[in-house]
Amino acid sequence: MSALSKDANDSGLAAKDPAKRRRALLIVAAIFLLAALAWFLLWRFVFSTRESTDNAYVGGNQVALSSQVPGTVVAILTDDTQHVVAGQVLVKLDATDADVRLRQTSSALAQSVRQVRQQNDSVNEADATVASREVDLRKAAADLKRHLPLVAAQAESPETVQHMRDSLAQAQAAVDAAKARAQSARATVEGTDIANNPAVMQARANFRAAWIAAQRNTIVAPVSGYVAQRSVQLGASISPGQQLMTIVPLHDLWIDANFKENQLRHIRIGQPVKIAADLYGGGVEYHGKVIGLGAGTGSVFSLLPAQNATGNWIKVVQRVPVRIALDNGELDQHPLRIGLSTDVTVDISNEQGPALASVSTQAPAQTSVYDQVAAQADAQAEKIIRANLGE
Repeated sequence: MSALSKDANDSGLAAKDPAKRRRALLIVAAIFLLAALAWFLLWRFVFSTRESTDNAYVGGNQVALSSQVPGTVVAILTDDTQHVVAGQVLVKLDATDADVRLRQTSSALAQSVRQVRQQNDSVNEADATVASREVDLRKAAADLKRHLPLVAAQAESPETVQHMRDSLAQAQAAVDAAKARAQSARATVEGTDIANNPAVMQARANFRAAWIAAQRNTIVAPVSGYVAQRSVQLGASISPGQQLMTIVPLHDLWIDANFKENQLRHIRIGQPVKIAADLYGGGVEYHGKVIGLGAGTGSVFSLLPAQNATGNWIKVVQRVPVRIALDNGELDQHPLRIGLSTDVTVDISNEQGPALASVSTQAPAQTSVYDQVAAQADAQAEKIIRANLGE
C-alpha cells in the first residue's frame, strides 16, 4: 500500500471518530457564544448608552440690520466677512432733512421756554394790578365813609355821596376784573416750574424725537459679529425696516440635531453630548449638552406641511430637532460657522433629566447701543432749556 492511500485511510478514520467530531463542534459553538457575548456586552455598555446622528447642523443668531428712518445711503463702512463690534457705525444716511427738523424743534423749544417765562412775568404783573385795584377800592370806601355823616348833617349834597357810591362800585368791579385776569394768567403756569410746564414738555418731546431721528441716520451694529448678506449700496434710497445686511455672532452657537422619533425615547435635557464637525475632519471634538427638544417635527413647521390624511399615504419616519449648547471656550479655539454639518453622539446613560423644559434657562438677548441716544437727547434738551431761562 502506498503512502498516499495510508493517509487517506487515517483521515477517514479520524472523520468517523465521534470524540473528535464533538470536540470540533464544541470549539465552533464556543466561538459563536464568545462572539455573541462580545456583541451583547458591546451593545449593553456602548451602543445602548448613546444615540447618534449625522443629521445635525450648526445654528446661530442672524441679526438683520435695517434702518429706522428713510434716507439716502451716503457711506458704507463695512462689508461681508468683516468683524464688527456692538455700537460700531456701519452705514450713514444723508442727514440734511433731519438736521433741518432738528434746528426747527430746537428753536421751538427755546421759544416755548421764553414764552413760559413771559407768562410768569404776566402773572406777577396781574398780581400787581390786583393790589393796585384793591388800594383804589379801599380809598373809595374810605371816602364814602367820611362823607356819609356830612349828608346826615346836610353838609354834603346827596349827589356827591351817590357819585362816591358809584366810584366804590367801579373800584370793586376793577378789583374783580383784575383778579380774574390774574387767575387766567396763573392757570398757564400754576403748579409747575418752567422746565416742567406742559408747553415746554411738548416742545421738549418734539426736540427729543427730532434728535433721535437725526442720530438714526447713522446706523450702528446692535451686536458684535461678522457681516453677511450685505445688500445695501451707495446712493440707494431706503425705507424703514428694509434689511441692509446681516450680522452673525459666532460665539454663542448651538447644534440642531435632527433625531428620528424612535431615538428620542431616552434623550433628556442636560445629557452630555460629543460633537465632531466635518470642517475639521473629525480631528476636533466639541463637548456640549442637551438644552431642549423641539415642540414638533420638522414637517409640521415646513412651508408646505405634509397632508397625511390622504388616500396614498406612505409612512415616513419623522425627525425632531434637539438643541445642543456648545462650549464657548472650544468655539474660540476652533471656530465654527452656522450651517456646517456635524456628527452628534448623546450620552443617554443618565435619564434623570426632564424631557421638556419647565422654565427658561436662556439668557435674554438684549443690546444697549441705543440707550445712549435717548440720554444724549435729554441732555441736549436740558442744555437748551437752561440757556433760555435767563438765570
